Amino acid sequence: MNKFSIISLLLLACSEEGLAFAPSAASTISTTSPSGTTSTQINVESRREVLKNSAAIFVSTTAGYSLPSIAHAAESQQDKLDKENLVKGYKRLQYLLDNWEKETTICGRTDNPYIGCERTPEKVMVYLGFKSMNDPLFRADKAMFRLQKYVDSDLEIDYIEAVELFSEKAEEASNTAFISSWGEANPGGGKDRVEMFIERSKKQVETAKDSLGTAIKLLGLEIK
Repeated sequence: MNKFSIISLLLLACSEEGLAFAPSAASTISTTSPSGTTSTQINVESRREVLKNSAAIFVSTTAGYSLPSIAHAAESQQDKLDKENLVKGYKRLQYLLDNWEKETTICGRTDNPYIGCERTPEKVMVYLGFKSMNDPLFRADKAMFRLQKYVDSDLEIDYIEAVELFSEKAEEASNTAFISSWGEANPGGGKDRVEMFIERSKKQVETAKDSLGTAIKLLGLEIK
């Protein structure tokens, strides 16, 4: 019997109908002693006392139960948000890879018409969640570890490996992209060095995306 059934039964027992059998404060009981003397005893247990006893039973019965706490409700909301962000982040990484040239190239950054377009790694760091707290993959590794409780126990090792690989490759991709931004400034550097590091970063993003997809699958989430 659940706690709500217990509460319902106790409330019924405490109702007017449920207490109809209980003697009131004004009821009397007559007894006759062996010597023939008749005495009258007043039953002093009132309805209020019965209610008091019922309340005590209720407290004792439900002591092992606890209502959902606000913290638990907040945690559930956080889990939902984490799941949504992982799926959204995966889709964004897929978009980045599908539009790599476009997303890593900026034209018209200066007024000089001879400079033209430049490769830039900034978008790589944005898509991986390293530029803003509002990015879906901001601290994604922590979100995935929070969600580990939703993974079947026999798949936990696979899940942890996917999370660790994602974290490793996302960090590498961000660092490689950042290095590429200084390619021309370094001794012996040039646009070709920038291109080389950006393309190296792309491979790392691909691995990060795949491992994120594995984690999402193990969580039982769908990517629509």
